[in-house]
Amino acid sequence: MRIVLTAALFAICSPALAALNILACEPEWGALAKEIGGDKANVYTATTALQDPHRIEARPSLIARARSADLMVCTGAELEIGWAPLVQTQSGNPKIQAGQAGYFEAASVVPLLEKPARFDRSMGDVHPAGNPHVHLDPRNITKIAAALSDRMSALDAAEAATYQARTKAFLERWREATTRWEQQAAPLKGIPVVVYHKNLTYLLNWLGMREIGALEPKPGLPPSTAHLGELLDQLKREPAKAVVRAAYNEPRAAEWLAERAKIPSVMVPFTVGGSDNAKDLFGVYDETMTRLLTIAK
Repeated sequence: MRIVLTAALFAICSPALAALNILACEPEWGALAKEIGGDKANVYTATTALQDPHRIEARPSLIARARSADLMVCTGAELEIGWAPLVQTQSGNPKIQAGQAGYFEAASVVPLLEKPARFDRSMGDVHPAGNPHVHLDPRNITKIAAALSDRMSALDAAEAATYQARTKAFLERWREATTRWEQQAAPLKGIPVVVYHKNLTYLLNWLGMREIGALEPKPGLPPSTAHLGELLDQLKREPAKAVVRAAYNEPRAAEWLAERAKIPSVMVPFTVGGSDNAKDLFGVYDETMTRLLTIAK
């Protein structure tokens, strides 16, 4: 009886171990938030590496998670336009609404590529603000990590020193790794590839590779037989070294074109969880480099 009473008294007197509740829209931001927050952050990721982040269902379980979130971390630039606003609205959580401190968009702190000179829906799923897939340039991760750390520190001032220290340590490791990746990637410069969707733009731009075609006839439209035939004819005139796709992209069209063009089809993890070795952000880049370098031989 004495043990029970002592335990109860301890539970009453001890302060609760509070943690920042974070809802990450994509795995890369969940992983980054965990790097910064450690055990001071409870991170729930809304999507997986095998899901197209453009097309997610605002399911009740996701809305329930949003209700208790202190911070919602998304890519922004309208990547999640089809589902994140609904999650925000249905959650009834004032903290994570657009414009509030509890809502963070990674794309807002880095320069965006491929901003269209004009915009209309006949162009497919083109994003007016620019290409939102910013996480595949490690220089963007550096900027986003610093900004996210500041936001987490502002929301949870009691742990600000922890977040800043963890961010500093992460960025030191990240810069060292970026230098290594850039050295490894030297043979990839100038290599022409076909992509599935415009989701590898930042990766190819960083590495100096060239995109000479896409399996989608327009962004967001699935590959058609007619378009694949035109692309195959194009490759006879302007050869590519590989067809490169993200883990969530359906493989059949890539394999069809690769087989007929006699080039490899290469899957890159794209984000955390996209392959067995892509267990964190470092693993995503390590695995991506390993797979891309196979086409440079």
